[in-house]
Amino acid sequence: MTASVHNLRHLRVFLSVVDTCSVTRAAEICHLSQPAVTQALSKIERSLSAALFTRTPHGLFVTGLGEILATRVRRAFRYLDPALSELSPRLRIVATSSQLEALIAVCECQNFSLAARKLGLAQPTVHRAITQLEQEAARPLFERTSFGIVATRATQTLAQAARLAFLELEQAKADLADMHAEEAGRIVIGAMPLSRSFVLPRAIAEFRKLRPKTPIQVLEGPYADLLSGLRRGEIDFLIGALRDPAPIGDVEQRQLFTDTIVVVSGHDHPLAAREEISIEELATYPWIVAQTGTPIRRHFDALFGDLGLQPASIIESSSLILMRELASRTEHLGCISHLQAQAELSRGLLVALPFDLRHTARPIGITLRANWLPTAAQEQFLTLVSGIE
Repeated sequence: MTASVHNLRHLRVFLSVVDTCSVTRAAEICHLSQPAVTQALSKIERSLSAALFTRTPHGLFVTGLGEILATRVRRAFRYLDPALSELSPRLRIVATSSQLEALIAVCECQNFSLAARKLGLAQPTVHRAITQLEQEAARPLFERTSFGIVATRATQTLAQAARLAFLELEQAKADLADMHAEEAGRIVIGAMPLSRSFVLPRAIAEFRKLRPKTPIQVLEGPYADLLSGLRRGEIDFLIGALRDPAPIGDVEQRQLFTDTIVVVSGHDHPLAAREEISIEELATYPWIVAQTGTPIRRHFDALFGDLGLQPASIIESSSLILMRELASRTEHLGCISHLQAQAELSRGLLVALPFDLRHTARPIGITLRANWLPTAAQEQFLTLVSGIE
């Protein structure tokens, strides 16, 4: 989004005009001249190439596009203002988007030079932005240590609020483009193993029929890393096994369906042709299974631990490809989501062993930030995901 729409002071003026329908009243509220208010509105409208108000003799009335922008701007300040006020009430008036962007970068990099490089700015520029914020807050925002600089708790809170506020302003761009039947914005998905092989291929294929150009980014990684990215606003939602209880209070989980675990092997495995298999026999073979702490691993450990058994050896990996290739070449067994392995089983690349694991049913669904407001494209994608069974 353009610099004008990232201008926090202009956006506060914009909301005042939306609320009062009056340039005069907005000027009084914002302690500005009427020409300054008019200029701020004009800059925002030019940057968006859209009329946000209908001008009448009785005042300025917000248009449909203006209402869309106002919704996102209100949400942005709902994140930002409490964190700014915690440091200093004046920061709500004087803090700029460039200062907050510098704050975010320094929090993440824990170093001024690295933060400057990330932003493409000179190091003194970044240092000056932080100094200005510290002067207004009348307190240090970072603690200097032998390992670098560490943000105070209040600074971390502000950086997180700023991330989510800036995300709302970026979402506004996609909302406005959608009103003009244009594709804008993107979808960033945190994909756990099951979603990559079962849910996402179907959802993306259907979504592409509706929106052929909207960028989609699928991120993989440990659950903890994906959850952190979701909470920072870098990921829109996660798809995969849900946690019980929910991992933290600022995320919401929506169940889509349940899935069970299956034990798999290669075609030539000694157990592949058996009709019945005991847990004691399973314990004598090497395994490939997900990492400790994952829902599948908890079921796997309970399977043997309840009987005091210990498998011969374990390789930890969530890679279906590695599991498939090891199972085809060795006597390794795999413990995996049934739906995740469905394609491999249907193509005859793996064999499901006859061992009853119906008790391992677990919820599969979507994890997203609490009170998140998706764009039209993101909502369409979620609707498609919700229709997959």
